[in-house]
Formats: sequence, C-alpha cells, structure tokens
Amino acid sequence: MMAPPDRQIMVRAIDVHKSFGKLHVLRGISLDVARGQVQVIIGPSGSGKSTFLRCLNHLEKIQQGQIFIDGEPMGYRMVNGRLKEDSGRNIACMRAEVGMVFQRFNLFPHMTALQNIIEAPIRVRGMAKGAAIERGRQLLARVGLSEKERSFPAQLSGGQQQRVAIARALAMEPKVMLFDEATSALDPELVGDVLEVMKSLALEGMTMVVVTHEMGFARDVGDHVVFMDQGVIVEEGTPAQIFGDPKHERTRGFLRSVLRA
Repeated sequence: MMAPPDRQIMVRAIDVHKSFGKLHVLRGISLDVARGQVQVIIGPSGSGKSTFLRCLNHLEKIQQGQIFIDGEPMGYRMVNGRLKEDSGRNIACMRAEVGMVFQRFNLFPHMTALQNIIEAPIRVRGMAKGAAIERGRQLLARVGLSEKERSFPAQLSGGQQQRVAIARALAMEPKVMLFDEATSALDPELVGDVLEVMKSLALEGMTMVVVTHEMGFARDVGDHVVFMDQGVIVEEGTPAQIFGDPKHERTRGFLRSVLRA
C-alpha cells in the first residue's frame, strides 16, 4: 500500500532496505522528518548513515520500502501492488527538490564559484541568466564569499569550496537539504565557517537531514537525533535525551568514544 501523504512531514522513509551484493547495509529504516526540522544522524563509520542519505534522493536504489519527499514518492511508483522504478524524468524532477552537500565538494573545476552556482538553475529550472546571476551573488553573500565569485575551485580553500557547494544546492530552492559529513574533509580550522552557514539555514527554517561527526552541532542545532549502528536505528530522541540520558548501551558506548576523542 502506498502511504498517504502528510503535509507536515517533509521526508518519510518506511522500512527502507539496501544491500550491496550480499552486504545488507540498511535493515528496515523508518524515519520521519517534519517540515522545518533539523534531523541529525550520528553513528560509527560503516553504520549505513551515508547510504541512507543517498537513498533519500535515489542516488542509491533501495530493494525494499518507500521514501517520500513532501508527500511524493521518490524513485518508485506503486504499479499493481508492486514497486516499480519511476521514469528518469520524474526522478530528476524529484531530485531537483532535494539539495545535497557531499563530503567532497564536487564543484566543476573549470567554472568559477558563480558559474558553479548558476549552472543548474539555468539548465534545470530554466531560469534566465540575469536572474540566476543575481540570485547567485545573493547566495555567495549569504555564505560569506561575495569577493570570490570569479575564483575557480583550485583558488579556494576547502571550507570556501564547501560553502560554494552549499550555495549551489540552495540555488535550486530545494525543499530539503541533505548534508553528508559536510565538514569531514576539512582542516579543523575551516570547519567552523561551514557549520555557521548550516546553523543559519537551520534558524531560517530549512528542513535538513545532517549526517555528521560534529557532536556539538548535533547537540546544539539538531531538533531530533538518530543513532544508527549496523544498518538499524538503535535509538532516537531529542538532543537532550540522546546526549544527556541515552537508553541503549550501544549509544552510550559510541558517545563515550567520540566525546573522549
């Protein structure tokens, strides 16, 4: 049965399973992300966090379950009681509503910062070039990089590249932003600027799903925290519950290891 839409829920995952060959990476993940909520996913490396994030925008195909973005199915349609992969056109339209920021910045190296930002709105959204440039400059200002619009990625620090990547995702005016360890590839002194941009988005009401090892961000900015391990959700709750009074020993052990490091 196709789950009914709930307009208060921006992201809904129901019994999501994902395998790579014989490796069962996601083992029945069910999760709701409310509109405007900052959902933080924590857990050890290899627990399936990043794979789950990639499933949310169909960069990875699931073997079982359903995913909805703003009430619309992502990647699959129900046909005669069975899930069938959607058309490439429909998947592309759905992906346009989901911004994603990766560990690696994935900027086009031959394009300036501004060109990177305006490319998708022009090609995918059909935005006029002048309007896209104006919007791109606004977004560069928003991430603190107005003076870098003519700089190429190789001329930018890692933190600056990641902020351009965030601006590029925002240029599509997504309904939800996915962050996959957005600070893990950065030198420690560059992490703060990127986290500040993410915090400002949270304050503005952007729906966000954030996979991170930054426990301070999870505790201070997250509305809801999920702890994943071995492909399942072990525990979830408010930051106060997860960090202040975790119920599961696996959660306690993980937090001891990362907070001590």
